[in-house]
Formats: sequence, structure tokens, C-alpha cells
Amino acid sequence: MPAPAPTRTHRPDSDSIEVRLPWWAVALPALAFAALLLLISGPGQAHAATGAPALGRLLGQVLKLLAA
Repeated sequence: MPAPAPTRTHRPDSDSIEVRLPWWAVALPALAFAALLLLISGPGQAHAATGAPALGRLLGQVLKLLAA
């Protein structure tokens, strides 16, 4: 005679999912994104902007990349 299978008493809610990330899982992509933004402007142009605003230059670079 087979033994009865144990029944589960705890059922996880199917409506919600909880995901917990370590701090570096958010920090590392943010640092990589910031480094790539600095590389777009070029290593020799790391000083303060005296001409066009930074947002305008950034949008100009994005448009150049999309057009290529």
C-alpha cells in the first residue's frame, strides 16, 4: 500500500511577485551608462560647456547616431 503524498500547506500568491536585487545590480549598470555618456562627448572635452547646453549636445549626438 503506497504512502499518501504530503500536501502543501503554503501556496504563494499568484498575483504578486517579489524580486530583490543586490545594490550592485543597480549600481553597476548606472555607472556603465554614465561612463558611456562621458565617452560620447570625447575624452578631450571633459571641461565645462561654454557653448551649447549639455542637453542640446546630447540630443545632437543621439540624432547623429540614429541617422548613421
